Amino acid sequence: MTRLRARRPRASRVVLSIVGIVVALIWLFPVYWMVNSSLLSNVVLTSTTPTFFPVGASFDNFASVIAGGTFLPALGMSVTIALVVVVVCLLFAFLAAVAISRFRFRGRTSFVLAILFVQMLPAEGLFIAQYKLMASVNLLNTVVGVSILYIGAVVPFTIWMLRGFVAGVPAELEEAAMVDGLSRTQAFLRITFPLLAPGLVASGVYAFLQAWNEFTIALVVLPGQGSQTLPLWLRGFIQSSASKAIDWGQVMAASTLVAIPVIVFFLFVQGRMTSGLVGGAVKG
Repeated sequence: MTRLRARRPRASRVVLSIVGIVVALIWLFPVYWMVNSSLLSNVVLTSTTPTFFPVGASFDNFASVIAGGTFLPALGMSVTIALVVVVVCLLFAFLAAVAISRFRFRGRTSFVLAILFVQMLPAEGLFIAQYKLMASVNLLNTVVGVSILYIGAVVPFTIWMLRGFVAGVPAELEEAAMVDGLSRTQAFLRITFPLLAPGLVASGVYAFLQAWNEFTIALVVLPGQGSQTLPLWLRGFIQSSASKAIDWGQVMAASTLVAIPVIVFFLFVQGRMTSGLVGGAVKG
């Protein structure tokens, strides 16, 4: 009887593991198909027989995309915007999260409600105002202009996200450090700040993804051909291919090039990001 009870949990774990593997393979297949197609010629891709393995693979599609001369400027634009948004968002959101979690001040509740209200505003309803604002201060087609709009869109949720982490660290830890002779600032930087590292990483990942993948705001405030982010560049690349026979190998290679920086970024921060998201879910 005891053996049967022991076997049932093991069997259920095996079944759940198999289901998890199947789901992971289904989720990964589109990514694999994109990379596989980017290594094949357009003749192979347009044949009636699908090619599931990159037999006779080459990097010609990647070379053709990069040789077009528009990918690298778009990559530089996206990287610059994403870095500016991440740094500024984390700075402002961190200070705001500390303020609303550690201090009681007049207007605190109104500030928190304003954060939630901003998240409810539809982005599409602000496009005309955003375009006119950026045009009036000559910030169309600039990193500064689009970064300001991205920061305004990302900061509210980042504040709310970091608030959960700051509130989850007991203030008594800082008070104990202050009893030992540290100032309030020293206690916060030495005791509390290291415990917030997972939250900062998780919030930084969120800000990075929002800035990297955003399309509609960039479409409005970056109308110039020489100041495109990668999503805009990819759309233009597909449109230019559609004017002739679409070279799906080059389209897949372009899509892979857009996805590679995100994958590399995730490989560096995945450990901290996972612990940060779980911690925020528990503490929030």
